[in-house]
Amino acid sequence: MTMTTAFFTDTRFTQHTLTGHPEHAGRLIAIQNLLEESGIVQHFARVEPREATLEEIQRVHAEKYLDVLAWIAAQERMVGLDPDTYVLPVSYELARIAAGGLLNVVDAVLEKQADNGLAAIRPPGHHATPTRGMGFCLLNNIAIAARYAQAKYGLKKVAIVDFDVHHGNGTQDAFYDDASVYFISSHQAPPLYPGTGTVNEIGQGTGQGFNMNIPLPGGAGDTAFETLYTRLVLPALARFQPEMILVSAGFDAHWRDPLASLQVSLPMFANITCWLIQTAQTLCEGRIVFVTEGGYDLEVLSNGVLNVGYALLGQDTVQDPIGKTDRNNPLDNRLLEQLLKLHELG
Repeated sequence: MTMTTAFFTDTRFTQHTLTGHPEHAGRLIAIQNLLEESGIVQHFARVEPREATLEEIQRVHAEKYLDVLAWIAAQERMVGLDPDTYVLPVSYELARIAAGGLLNVVDAVLEKQADNGLAAIRPPGHHATPTRGMGFCLLNNIAIAARYAQAKYGLKKVAIVDFDVHHGNGTQDAFYDDASVYFISSHQAPPLYPGTGTVNEIGQGTGQGFNMNIPLPGGAGDTAFETLYTRLVLPALARFQPEMILVSAGFDAHWRDPLASLQVSLPMFANITCWLIQTAQTLCEGRIVFVTEGGYDLEVLSNGVLNVGYALLGQDTVQDPIGKTDRNNPLDNRLLEQLLKLHELG
């Protein structure tokens, strides 16, 4: 079935870059180049850029933190928020354009101008907490999008699925006590950065039970991901019955990524993408939007995003110029049983 996909990216994002840093402009250039070369962009419905407003951003982020970003924008030098996270004078503006473009994609989907959406943006967002930027992230794009969908369209249930190799601590923090947003993260277990995302972090207060962490040991790959998504993630989404699904799509769980040690292949990322799209079609009229996060092997990253685009358009094409690895540790059934019991999915 052919579908219409709202798409946003912007060449200005390349202005946010730092030589020698893993989160550099070349990441987005690789994505944009492959999307152009493949011809897929001709099939997307491009959306216009805009800056997210302060009101939209402050549904997630504290005013004091935004004041810091605004102060840096007035300087004439790079400032580090922490050893990992650089901010240039132009970075805050670009982060607002990234978030705003994503919100336009959300508009297109919820106003039925498109079936689904994809935003290829940076700086990434899922480590940015309500009160600070960290882990290469300045504004939490996907959290801002969830709150926007709720505020503008009255959605009562939004699901966020994060398959980046690093735990989406910022997204978790934004909704930890909120039952209206179900956050599900599959990631490499601590001590990998940011050191959060343990099994027992399930939410608190009214949000208890609406936060699922799937921390995987290094070496886990396709077999583990297939089991965990089909046995845990998809049933959890079906039980929650979201009105929209947002996906933090990082491709650093790939076996060739330099910053982690999971062993996922490009075809498995494509499978996960298709499962989530099919779930959205079953549960919420296909309303699903994918947002780029991490991924530091440029060939993996660009092909991963391309495959997401193919799946969103309803095409069966899967690009994998790299292949799979023999290093694919079997799933520890104790982890599966613990999660099934904890989240009452057994």
